[in-house]
Amino acid sequence: MRVKICGITTVRDALIAEEEGADAIGIVVCSDSKRSVPVSRARAIFAALRPNTEKICVTNTQSQSDLELILSLKPTAIQIPQNLKVPAGVGTKVYRVASGETGIPEKCDAVVIDQSCGRGIVYDRSYAEKVVEKSAVPVILAGGLTPDNVGDAIRDLRLYAVDVSSGVEKSKGIKDRKKMREFIEICRRPAV
Repeated sequence: MRVKICGITTVRDALIAEEEGADAIGIVVCSDSKRSVPVSRARAIFAALRPNTEKICVTNTQSQSDLELILSLKPTAIQIPQNLKVPAGVGTKVYRVASGETGIPEKCDAVVIDQSCGRGIVYDRSYAEKVVEKSAVPVILAGGLTPDNVGDAIRDLRLYAVDVSSGVEKSKGIKDRKKMREFIEICRRPAV
């Protein structure tokens, strides 16, 4: 199971997440989130990571100029609202958010089920099942995941990846190494 640690705000936490085995690091930019960081800090965090670690920019912006700024970071992928238009040929994967308030995204590289937006609200299992069943692209589950419930989510749903933020924090925007390690270890256990 692939694991994205999201809401990273420091180089230190990014490197710890990477050391513990995270496949992807998510950084919130151009957003009203309390975990949003300036583009300059996002650039420094991405620069510190190994080349094979996915670098994902997460935003809720509706601004095309913000999107251009985000794309200048050359992330592996951008996680954006459904209605934001991405220029053709940018060389960056596009992850679209499905929240229950919108339909299931189609023109994207992956769908992120996210009804929580970093608030720790646990995902709606029936909605997640529907998205997994109907999506033509890989599905990433976010929303209230913790070391206590991620095993059940992986077992119950056919997911491409899981995405955690508040579930591995000691305070808002600051990650806890022990919680990250436990979360990733659970994700790596063979399915029973």
